[in-house]
Amino acid sequence: MNVSTYVRHSRKVRTAAALLSLAALAACAEQPAKGGGAAPTTRFSENGVTVTLSVSDWHAPKGTLTAVFTPEEKGFHLYSTDLPPTGIEGVGRPTAMDVTGALRADGKLTAAADVRTISVPGVDAPVPVYPDGPVTTTLPIRADGNGEATVLLGYASCSAQEGCTIPVSDRPVHLRITDDGPAFDAH
Repeated sequence: MNVSTYVRHSRKVRTAAALLSLAALAACAEQPAKGGGAAPTTRFSENGVTVTLSVSDWHAPKGTLTAVFTPEEKGFHLYSTDLPPTGIEGVGRPTAMDVTGALRADGKLTAAADVRTISVPGVDAPVPVYPDGPVTTTLPIRADGNGEATVLLGYASCSAQEGCTIPVSDRPVHLRITDDGPAFDAH
């Protein structure tokens, strides 16, 4: 390839790259923002379960609070959100999420997993649980203005072979609601 052919080829490549970059930027500009940017997220682990919390689809004053409960060991399950607060005959604790302060629930807590029932020795009634592994729950929320808010989480994980972890009740996670949206406090 001679020098003039090389220069023309290089210009074409640079021009094509510039046009491709502009097209990509234009396409991004046409995408509607979902909740104004990246969803605020926080995570903690306690009593054999890692919980990842995020707020998505934030369009002031509403959004969706999502909690993913992930047992840290294989073969462990979580209990249904519909389980009574003290379990069935004292067995189990519900997977729970509630909000206080500047936030309030704007609907019912739902889980993206099918409930199945298990038999527990010494318990007459079937116990509703989710399949082994992670469970994603969502709660529609609404802000009552700017200020401090608290997410209260509850759960317990069990395994048919290894027993249960210590239940967690009303585990607080703090966040602040501002004009810019919700933000979790740094741990």
